[in-house]
Amino acid sequence: MDYIQSVSNLNATFVRPAKFYLSGFSNVPHVKYYYVFLCFAYIITVLGNSFLLSTIYLVKTLHTPKYMIVFNLAFTDLCGSTALIPKVLDTLVFDRRYIVYEACLSHMFFVLVFVSIQSWTLVTMAFDRFIAICFPLRYHSIVTQSVITAMLLFVWAFSFSPLALTVWSIDRLSFCRSLVVKSIYCDHAPVYLLACNDTSLNNILAYVAFVVVLCIPLVLITLTYVCISVALSRIATGEERLKAFKTCTSHLILVAIFFLPIVGTNVAAVTTYIHPNARIMNSSLTHIIPALLNPIIYSLKTEEVLISIKKLCKRNRITNTTKKG
Repeated sequence: MDYIQSVSNLNATFVRPAKFYLSGFSNVPHVKYYYVFLCFAYIITVLGNSFLLSTIYLVKTLHTPKYMIVFNLAFTDLCGSTALIPKVLDTLVFDRRYIVYEACLSHMFFVLVFVSIQSWTLVTMAFDRFIAICFPLRYHSIVTQSVITAMLLFVWAFSFSPLALTVWSIDRLSFCRSLVVKSIYCDHAPVYLLACNDTSLNNILAYVAFVVVLCIPLVLITLTYVCISVALSRIATGEERLKAFKTCTSHLILVAIFFLPIVGTNVAAVTTYIHPNARIMNSSLTHIIPALLNPIIYSLKTEEVLISIKKLCKRNRITNTTKKG
């Protein structure tokens, strides 16, 4: 086969494919509607996150540590969607099923990295809410721009390291059997499970990545909200309690939208049999839906952002009227 390059090393044969074949969905009726949805979702994601980024950048009152985190999340959502959806659409719509081996690993790496950054950015948001509610008098001295910058830089560096190792571990595998990846993109498990030599290291690293990227952040966020609940229970009046809790609603919605589907899909994949079509659908939607909804939630659920959007619209109206006059 011309798309397999074999290299002999001592008595073993190491086989590295030149390309993988992305099989995509099999026998799914009306699948073209899903392609239309992907295209629509990507356009809305780009517009929504670009709008949120522009709003935070242009409005000086949003140049705070809290909105530095929101800015980072919107930027990550934009990058994560761009890393995934255009390639998926190219594969499905134009039927370009073959992907070069190196491109497959690069694609996998960036998709995983941006998921990790999203996850840990939500932890950083939880830290912000924890300090704001549990230590309100010390909030401005603890949550400073330099502290949040350091935390976000750590999130980026921390996300790159273990996932680079996880993706690198695939490079040591030999693919001497099927090269058909049962997915619409280079997902980690469907690729490394094709190997014909020992995949125990890959299996361990997959579990480590799952724990580091999803489980630990979810546990930290849960513990944070347990502490917040205890702090809120000590507030005298129900009205003050509700007012304080409202500042957390946007973050809680983001956490639910991000963690519940992706953790559920990964746990189900390990504990039970999932049809490849169901896995593909769930896996792609868990990457797409949070990035699509995050800017909408933050624009509609956060009073500061809504006020800032109104100010920008008013400023543009005045500018346009002045130019016409």
